[in-house]
Amino acid sequence: MTELKYKRNFCITAHIDHGKSTLADRLIQKARIIEDRQMMNQILDNMDIERERGITIKSQAVTIPYHAKDGHDYELNFVDTPGHVDFSYEVSRAIASCEGALLLIDATQGVESQTVSNMYLALEQDLTIVPVINKIDLASADIDGVKKQIDHDLGLDSSDAQLVSAKTGQGIDDLMEAIVTKFPPPQGDINAPLKALIFDCHYDEYRGVIVHIRIMEGRVKPGDIIRLMSSSTDYKVEQTGIFKIKFEEKAALEAGDVGYIIAGIKTVQDVRVGDTITLASNPAPEPLPGFKEVKPVVFSSIYPIDSNDYEELKDAMEKLKLNDASLVYEKDNSLALGNGFRCGFLGLLHLEIVQERLERDFNQVVIFTAPSVRYKVRAAGKEEIAVDNPADYPDGKIEAAEEPYIKATIITPAEYLGSIMELCRLKRGAQTNMQYLDEKRVELTYDMPLAEVLFDFYDKLKSYSRGYASFDYEVTDYRPTDLVKIDILLNGKSVDALAQLCFRQSAVERAKKVCERLKDEIARQQFKIAIQGAIGSQIIARETVNPVRKDVLAKCYGGDITRKRKLLEKQKEGKKRMLMAGDVELPQSAFLAVLKEKDAD
Repeated sequence: MTELKYKRNFCITAHIDHGKSTLADRLIQKARIIEDRQMMNQILDNMDIERERGITIKSQAVTIPYHAKDGHDYELNFVDTPGHVDFSYEVSRAIASCEGALLLIDATQGVESQTVSNMYLALEQDLTIVPVINKIDLASADIDGVKKQIDHDLGLDSSDAQLVSAKTGQGIDDLMEAIVTKFPPPQGDINAPLKALIFDCHYDEYRGVIVHIRIMEGRVKPGDIIRLMSSSTDYKVEQTGIFKIKFEEKAALEAGDVGYIIAGIKTVQDVRVGDTITLASNPAPEPLPGFKEVKPVVFSSIYPIDSNDYEELKDAMEKLKLNDASLVYEKDNSLALGNGFRCGFLGLLHLEIVQERLERDFNQVVIFTAPSVRYKVRAAGKEEIAVDNPADYPDGKIEAAEEPYIKATIITPAEYLGSIMELCRLKRGAQTNMQYLDEKRVELTYDMPLAEVLFDFYDKLKSYSRGYASFDYEVTDYRPTDLVKIDILLNGKSVDALAQLCFRQSAVERAKKVCERLKDEIARQQFKIAIQGAIGSQIIARETVNPVRKDVLAKCYGGDITRKRKLLEKQKEGKKRMLMAGDVELPQSAFLAVLKEKDAD
């Protein structure tokens, strides 16, 4: 076993796209723990979807050996964390398993909003922070400018900053030496009762749940009976080991180690990221701090396209939940779409990732309903209830409604300030602060409803600022709102899966857009189809899909005009009867069109 003083646990944290996964590649390559022919870009991003989008979704850990200049062999454990705001709980747990953090900053982009929030996450855990300026090989790199930002915006010492190019490998040797000299070794008593933090887990078809842990105190070995402290369930350890891309079995894990435990855990719900593991025979008096139930902020329902696939979807959701601690779901059903699940997500990107993983990893073809936030609603004479599903919206008069608000932080070049302030105003944002970080960049702070950010805010922000603005947010509180439920009717019948909750002043525009999208998607029938948006009994938007007309006059050439009129009247009568009996079939694309592009211009 490596002595504690020769171990270092650290994470790489940064704004999205600043090069975390590429830096991880270089560190792994330097340590030669896999052969060059097996090396590939984003080696820790093992999901196809992570590679394609160029983002990290799951935290990944790896142990690498390093022979330092002082002549000693060190064991470096590092965790590559997600950079997107939707996965901040993953980041916070990964950070809690370390003593140090490499705060990566793009030499061309500088300090961005998520760089600041990740630094605060690291400071909350008392981590030693070493700033790393990446992409120094690019012609547009502004190293001096970024050093000023590190001093001014972050309050860190820019003389500590390491200069690297994760792409070319420049500066990696100095960075490895800085990790050994600047980060403290882990603390912990091997003889104390076991305390291990779960910072991730994943599901293996043959071994069950593989739990990723950082041991804070004590030791664990195969044969031990472990206890998960949040659920008080016990399991027998089958295998312990460390990550070297592949799993490497070890006889035991001790205080300061980052590794994995396999204990035949089959129940998906038992393992929770942030929970503490201890020994059943000698339990720790209290769990490690920081564990919390993840609170979803965006809600949507998922239904299988074929209702016979419900059981398959249920299995897929259970396995996905294991690998994604922040996904919350419960059973749901709809008249239009049958049985499904009501799910809670951390944000819209999280929703998209879940949708793609269901389709790719589990071969599920699913329909998602329009996303919603959780409102607090009180109907006349009744208690306040939480409503995230339009189906649960109470009938009758609503006395009060509240919606969640966020504190949004936007960092943008000054030249785009006007259009971004206008965008925030249209999204019902109230500016609370504005400060110039330097002569070119401005930080804006807004209070705005979360519901307004759900759909197209991020896309518009990027297009208005040509991709230069960065955005970060945290949910703050609930505030009063004027809420209405929009029903979508097809030939007078309400389609429950298309209903949505909306701010009253935006309702007409929202309903119009949904009706327009549906008109483009619904195939013409032999009868007229009326698509209507309604609040209660009041119709606020309408589109019509005109009927296909069969040519009943094809055989009438010449002859009396009354014969033709008679045939047309007969056709009209037939269409009325069809309208009474004809239900409109909604294609899957109609639900997707409403979901994807509802607020797109």
